[in-house]
Amino acid sequence: MRELSSAFARFDGRPLFNISPPDMASFPDPARATSLADARRQTHHAAQLATAAGISFLPRQADDSHTNLEWLPDAGGGALASRVVPSSDPFRVAVQVAGLGLLLLDDRNTVVDSTPLDGRTIADAESWLRDRVGKRGAEKSKFTLAKHYEIPHHDVDDGKPFDASDRTAFTELAAWFDLASRHLERVRAANSSSEVRCWPHHFDIATLIDVAPGKSVGVGMEPGDVYYDEPYLYVNARPEPAGAVDIRLAGAGFWHTHEWFGAVLPGSRIRSSDGESQVAEFVESAIAACRGLVGEQAR
Repeated sequence: MRELSSAFARFDGRPLFNISPPDMASFPDPARATSLADARRQTHHAAQLATAAGISFLPRQADDSHTNLEWLPDAGGGALASRVVPSSDPFRVAVQVAGLGLLLLDDRNTVVDSTPLDGRTIADAESWLRDRVGKRGAEKSKFTLAKHYEIPHHDVDDGKPFDASDRTAFTELAAWFDLASRHLERVRAANSSSEVRCWPHHFDIATLIDVAPGKSVGVGMEPGDVYYDEPYLYVNARPEPAGAVDIRLAGAGFWHTHEWFGAVLPGSRIRSSDGESQVAEFVESAIAACRGLVGEQAR
């Protein structure tokens, strides 16, 4: 293992950067939804550092749930955290989105160590993490960033340092995850759906409603992809309907049918004046529509 850079080695027991950003947005700005692509891609790569904890130290699960992440709104102003890694001092690895920082949490979600990613490389972060998890009792030689899937390319994957200078973009991105988490937790409470988790491959945060054997409705938020270069909420039905769907959706949502089927509400369509209500209306109407579509196919 190469030596830690001097910037990472200077640690006196206190957080190395602000882990509670004062500018954390309570609701994302729809007008900025289409300007978050670079922040999204950098954060997607940063999140793999947290996912690495599950890949390295947790038993492999057939559904890849050992790799997924939980949104913790109170950790560093909002962070995506791995599952708890059992060790002599159990821990979680998390990525703070608004400040683009790396956090080490204990099993009570208390931040016990932190460092900024801005200006550092993935290799720097890997070395810092390997050292810290070793101090928590994990076998640090097992820590690996190797993964069994690919994510969209960014220069940070070629050794370039992270650049979080556009503070507003990362803060906005965090606000989208926070908005999605709130609404998805409501969906979970009302439908007894699966736990709300961010999946590191596609980077969406979602929950799954099991309607019947082989029948389900997925609800989530994708922070942006090749279909929509902005955060968007979605609700899909499995299996997909065989024909055209003309069910009207509330909240300015519409049906996406290119390469996959689902109800979609892009961030730029959300009204900042009553966004919370609009999102709730869209999600509720889309779930009802997809439940109906699945039910029709079940008969």
